[in-house]
Amino acid sequence: MHTDLVAALDIGGTKIAGALVDGDGAILVRAQRPTPAQQDGGTVMRAVEEVLGDLAASPLWGRARALGIGSAGPVDASAGTVSPVNVPGWRDYPLVERVRAATGNLPVELIGDGVAITAAEHWQGAARGHDNALCMVVSTGVGGGLVLGGRLHPGPTGNAGHIGHISVDLDGDPCPCGARGCVERIASGPNIARRALENGWLPGPDGDTSAAAVAAAARAGHPVAVASFERAAQALAAGIAATATLVEIDIAVIGGGVGKAGDVLFAPLRRSLADYATLSFVRNLAVVPAQMSTDAGLVGAAAAALASGPEVTAAGV
Repeated sequence: MHTDLVAALDIGGTKIAGALVDGDGAILVRAQRPTPAQQDGGTVMRAVEEVLGDLAASPLWGRARALGIGSAGPVDASAGTVSPVNVPGWRDYPLVERVRAATGNLPVELIGDGVAITAAEHWQGAARGHDNALCMVVSTGVGGGLVLGGRLHPGPTGNAGHIGHISVDLDGDPCPCGARGCVERIASGPNIARRALENGWLPGPDGDTSAAAVAAAARAGHPVAVASFERAAQALAAGIAATATLVEIDIAVIGGGVGKAGDVLFAPLRRSLADYATLSFVRNLAVVPAQMSTDAGLVGAAAAALASGPEVTAAGV
């Protein structure tokens, strides 16, 4: 049992979660607020301060040695700022400085949410024991993170591993990011559903047009639903193979809502991967579902805080 603790924040467009986490990754204290995503930046920050206030009210707070933040992106860890796409009031918002001020100058480590989930999967989940891994979150968007040489590789700004914006279709649809044919534009949940609807899939009487509904239709054998997942799988396979060829990973972990689709995603993904990952050093690449629960963002933010300080160590981070 480690005596040192770290605080963790997981900041998204829906909720702001906080925790005190020990060196074994156990969450000892929790706090949460809804994200006032459409309000001004100061209002969003007040919600963060309320979460920190709840944590600080715990008798364990005094043992917290650092604070890790996993935030929806883009983030800029070098500048300490965040500009989450779905929180318009925060653009180049000086989150690290504000959190330091609110916590009495605790050391703060900022990473993107994809990197945070990667840290959690590497510490305690499906990538445990792998020194070179890619972890992906496939849901409303497609994000990710890398572990290279046994260490989390966030990159200078905290965005390394952002596989959703690798282009896999040179003449593909324009992506909101400004490029064309990005993995996210083909493989994210809303894009899987959009493509199925455009090609003639009709939702059931409940009118559910989510990717989960398309997955259910694909499991029942609906050819358009199957084809939409196959196209998503192909895009993911191309992005994963490109990453593996570039940096030699031996496992790719897929989480997020779309990652929960099961065989309708993983079967065509593994087939497609064989078409793209052809060189000897990437042929044995494993593709597996994520294991961490909804706490992955918090556990990963804690892992980053534990790994950042020389005086604090986490087993296996």
